[in-house]
Amino acid sequence: MGGSHSREDLGIDSSDEEDAGGGYDSGREEYEDAEEGHHRRKEPHRAAASSSSSGTTSQSLSSLDEIDARLKALKVKYPAASRPPNPVKLYLHIGGNTPKAKWIVSDKLTSYKFVRTSRVGGGSGGGDDDDDYEEEEEEEAVGGGEGSWWALKVGSKVRVRVSSDMQLKMFGEQRRVDFVSNGVWAIKFFTNEEYRSFVTRFQDCLFENVYGLRATEENKVKVYGKEFLGWVKPEVADDSVWEDAENDLRKSPELSSREHPNPDLMEEFEEAASGGIQSLTLGALDNSFLVNDVGVQVYRNSAHGIRGKGVYVKYDSGNKKAGSSLSETTPKKAMLMRGETNMMLMSPLKEGKPHASGLQQLDIETGKIVTEWKFEKDGADITMTDITNDTKGSQLDPSESTFLGLDDNRLCQWDMRDRRGIVQNIASSNSPVLHWTQGHQFSRGTNFQCFATTGDGSIVVGSIDGKIRLYSKTSMRQAKTAFPGLGSPITNVDVTYDGKWVLGTTDTYLILICTLFTDKDGRTKIGFTGRMGNKIPAPRLLKLTPLDSHLAGGNNKFHGGHFSWVTENGKQERHLVATVGKFSVIWDFQQVKNSAHQCYQNQQGLKSCYCYKIVLKDESIVESRFMHDKFAVSDSPEAPLVVATPMKVSSISLSGRR
Repeated sequence: MGGSHSREDLGIDSSDEEDAGGGYDSGREEYEDAEEGHHRRKEPHRAAASSSSSGTTSQSLSSLDEIDARLKALKVKYPAASRPPNPVKLYLHIGGNTPKAKWIVSDKLTSYKFVRTSRVGGGSGGGDDDDDYEEEEEEEAVGGGEGSWWALKVGSKVRVRVSSDMQLKMFGEQRRVDFVSNGVWAIKFFTNEEYRSFVTRFQDCLFENVYGLRATEENKVKVYGKEFLGWVKPEVADDSVWEDAENDLRKSPELSSREHPNPDLMEEFEEAASGGIQSLTLGALDNSFLVNDVGVQVYRNSAHGIRGKGVYVKYDSGNKKAGSSLSETTPKKAMLMRGETNMMLMSPLKEGKPHASGLQQLDIETGKIVTEWKFEKDGADITMTDITNDTKGSQLDPSESTFLGLDDNRLCQWDMRDRRGIVQNIASSNSPVLHWTQGHQFSRGTNFQCFATTGDGSIVVGSIDGKIRLYSKTSMRQAKTAFPGLGSPITNVDVTYDGKWVLGTTDTYLILICTLFTDKDGRTKIGFTGRMGNKIPAPRLLKLTPLDSHLAGGNNKFHGGHFSWVTENGKQERHLVATVGKFSVIWDFQQVKNSAHQCYQNQQGLKSCYCYKIVLKDESIVESRFMHDKFAVSDSPEAPLVVATPMKVSSISLSGRR
């Protein structure tokens, strides 16, 4: 990335002279800070007096000033037209991430308003033609028909639906907000009161757009629940639990997207991969794997990352029985098992849909698909959308025979111990059925989408409605804790080995949740083992700056948010990583948890962290994952990051500089 990111912090008032077609020039001069403007207008009078041969006295100057002030008070000299309601200054960022990138003034003085509107054919973009909108009501309008929503209008140049897609970022100390709407914009307010009023109104409109309810405290409690007061009132939430669960007092470095290129990111090597890479599967032992549409490419693990061994395992279709009911499409999910000697491959029944009717078991050592497994319950075929290991480290167990499965309304454990599964040639065999050992089929729509396990086998599940549920290792029937959603579907979820922290991925941000709580006896527990009560801390959001979000591309979304990989009690994950477009984005875990971190100062609402590092590739990234922590070395305390694109795989080390 280029140095343009540093322009986010420039004093954008310095670019006043670069007007991109803004109006209200004279009005702005008279409005912006009335008292300051009054003193500015004194100067021409004094200059004229000093050059006049008529010897104007200081007394006459004083009289002129008094008249000027009285005219101003009577609003005779300063008509209402020059002081619009909700006045703001509008900026536009140009130049992308090139050396010429800068902010320019788009309107020196304009106004904003929130309007309730509905767009013919839907959509949420900004700067659309008026003909695209069916109706538009003023901000004061109450209610609104089905399908209507709040939009933000700034002058005649910006109209955008209020949503997380705007990636709105607050700069309280500058009385400024930045956001995305067919470009990157900044609004500068003239007073602190006007700034705070805008932010409050924006958050209320966002709540109403997401939930269809007025943003009253009563409705927020209705949506989030009485236990989640931190969601309702983040500004009064107890942040003490964020001061690090294990009292680790090490000082974190200030990672920032403003420091490109990153001197503490060193790419060890980049290798070409067989094309069409679908997924990255990291091993904690000798090998890691890239899965594509024709086979599995094997890589050797080392402290410097993964490197190709020249071994390529093609799917042995000769062992496939005729008329197999299992999918013929490319595997989208791969899971290592049995001491990383076997790989379970799950392919969707239909392209673009996650549901699969079974699995193929690949013996990595022989390169053969030894078994095709079917998902079945009570004699009926069923589907699964995701699979994962019983615990965060169970893939290392050579005797492992069970794993977990997830479907829209099912959470279960499968057992592979079936005599029919022990076959070397399945061409004429019936596909063995996995044994449903435990689990629950929910009658109501839970809309499960993704899940992950802790070191002891507790389960976290993310849903389309944004909820994140915590299940103990002893029961899949009822969640111990269910965190409310913020309106965006959870597309990926991860959890630390100790179960204290949960990371959910949405299209536009990551949500980091602390599961720690104190029970009635004063003991510290986690939300997987007990109900957390009414002192649940507010979550934190990890976001891209509006500029980086725009550079990532409008159609690019966050995916695959993960902690670094730890499988040992007492060790703490160091970083978080997620992928968006051509970016791998890395946050320092300790820094995100630090309540005194600079990102959290002068914020309203849930705290958002914007300090990260970016690894930029020349094509869209399939997946970004940290290797197992056993591959960390002394000069790089974090294990290497592996980044896979459809055609290449890279290994990147983070230096140990502090």
